[in-house]
Amino acid sequence: MYRKFLIAGNWKMNNGVTDSVSLIEVIRRRMEKVRAVDVLICPPFIALDAAYKVTSGSLLRVGAQNMYHESKGAFTGEISFSMLRDCGVSHVILGHSERRTIFGESDEFINKKVCAALENNLSPILCIGESEGEREQNKTFHVVEAQLKQCLDGISNEQAENLIIAYEPVWAIGTGKTATPEIAQEVHSFIREKLVEIFDKKLANSVRILYGGSMKAANAKALLSQVDIDGGLIGGASLIADEFCSIVEIAENLSL
Repeated sequence: MYRKFLIAGNWKMNNGVTDSVSLIEVIRRRMEKVRAVDVLICPPFIALDAAYKVTSGSLLRVGAQNMYHESKGAFTGEISFSMLRDCGVSHVILGHSERRTIFGESDEFINKKVCAALENNLSPILCIGESEGEREQNKTFHVVEAQLKQCLDGISNEQAENLIIAYEPVWAIGTGKTATPEIAQEVHSFIREKLVEIFDKKLANSVRILYGGSMKAANAKALLSQVDIDGGLIGGASLIADEFCSIVEIAENLSL
């Protein structure tokens, strides 16, 4: 089954409004001829509205880096799905390893967010992946399966049509280390097999599974050439216009 590549830039806690607009303007100009790849930019919350305005009329989409599962209320410092939609957001990153390790988010808590996103017309990018210690103990598949099943609990096949998964080996995030294409493919294939068990084969074959462990222009072609790698969740490289655009162009060339 054909799955359109998605290249998503996770800017994390970088770039205010002015710097975000400047970076998006450069990316937009270079991406004018891109048609075969979906491109998503996820700036900090304060830049979402400005990002949406700058991308208006282009094929660039705007995503958020997190959200709370309630629509409103006394949740100081949080942001809801309705607020994100008001900013023109179409996607939201949930369960990123930094949210899990630094802020203590559990699979059960992330599940509430994934359900809320799907119920409110946002496409969640659900992040799953093992730590370096877990990989060294040969627990990769156990960890990935447990995260997948718990975070997707209660989600219907119909809802899952808007689901995106990102496999991010924690040991390869911000470290410069990258899983080999073969290692990444092995885990992506395993994830797709588990999606068959959770949903069905048709749905599993349509869900895009992104690689999220230090993808950059130098290794993008080898990673994106794998049969079950459907794009990238790009961290540091997404803050450099030429690097990010080069990854998109590599995906575009592989699609033609």
